Amino acid sequence: MKIDLVGPSYPFRGGISHYSTLLFKSLKKRHKVKFYSFKRQYPHFLYPGKTDKDSSHVPLRDAEIEPCLDSLNPFTWLNVARKIVRDNPEMTLFPWWVVFWAPQFLTIICILKLFSKTKILFICHNILEHENNRIKDFISKLVLSRGDYFIVHSEEEKERLIKITGKTQVKVNFTPTYEIFNSGEIPREKAKERLRITEENIILFFGFVREYKGLVYLIEAMPDILKNIEARLVIAGEFWEDKSHYLKMIKDLNLGKKVTVIDRYIPNEEIPYFFYSSDIVVLPYTSVTGCSLVQLALGFNKPVVASRIGALAEVVCDQETGFLVPPKNPHEIAKAVVGFFRDSDKDKMAESIKKEREKFSWDYLVEKIEKFGELIDR
Repeated sequence: MKIDLVGPSYPFRGGISHYSTLLFKSLKKRHKVKFYSFKRQYPHFLYPGKTDKDSSHVPLRDAEIEPCLDSLNPFTWLNVARKIVRDNPEMTLFPWWVVFWAPQFLTIICILKLFSKTKILFICHNILEHENNRIKDFISKLVLSRGDYFIVHSEEEKERLIKITGKTQVKVNFTPTYEIFNSGEIPREKAKERLRITEENIILFFGFVREYKGLVYLIEAMPDILKNIEARLVIAGEFWEDKSHYLKMIKDLNLGKKVTVIDRYIPNEEIPYFFYSSDIVVLPYTSVTGCSLVQLALGFNKPVVASRIGALAEVVCDQETGFLVPPKNPHEIAKAVVGFFRDSDKDKMAESIKKEREKFSWDYLVEKIEKFGELIDR
């Protein structure tokens, strides 16, 4: 099958960029694929972090990817559409996650609908934005209604998509495991030394800090955790909102000596040090669609404490690969963390994680795309 893919890749950072690149690498093992990526994503004033460029010395990239789409230059949108029309693929894949991409993707898709027979497949990382409103919801519906096929990352998102678009050609495929970042085991003591950590029990919160990720509830859980066990919380990731609120919480709860805050983007080559030094990863999200952080943790064979919502509830096997807790509940977070350190059979849980992550292969995602390909009459 001939497939064209539009989406972010190196030199841009973040989960969508990694996802798109890994999907491309998997697709091209079995199909003829072209990947049209961005040469500019967001204007600086719209990006909440310091930069959207990947600072990794070991970037996730592929030499066959063509960076030709500029979010602010409509001529590049037309050029990408022209290239796809000329390619004449059976299917064109677009990621969907924020409404910023509505003008670009709508322009390209409308041209494709007029001048080609390619089918449009949206891979929906978010149906609706986490910080949504009526206008954003309307724009999301406007764009997604142009799709022929859809892949979402949870049953909840499937129901939401069908409700707002009426489209029924939807398949659920959980986010695949990000084992690629686990390039080789690092001794735990060496990893802890790199991070200047001495405590025996390490709790990790990893990734961009945004309100919906629920970090406040993990911080509120720490006093209860520390009443029962000696532990350190490591918060590793760039803050996309005011950090002072979190720092004040840490100070007011007298947690300053037990919390490490690393406010920066963690490049690829440093990721293993955080996961190999940690015992458990906490994801206290208040809303979620898909979640690459679960798969990143599983890729390092680490159990998680996660909110019982959305894709998290569908991916995490309670008491086997992690612990599911009610959202916005510091007491239950503390109970799960303490229970893991005091009572869990960690070796058994590690074996369960190894078995479970086999379900989250990139090949499964490719097979879902191929199933849609079988519906195309060319």
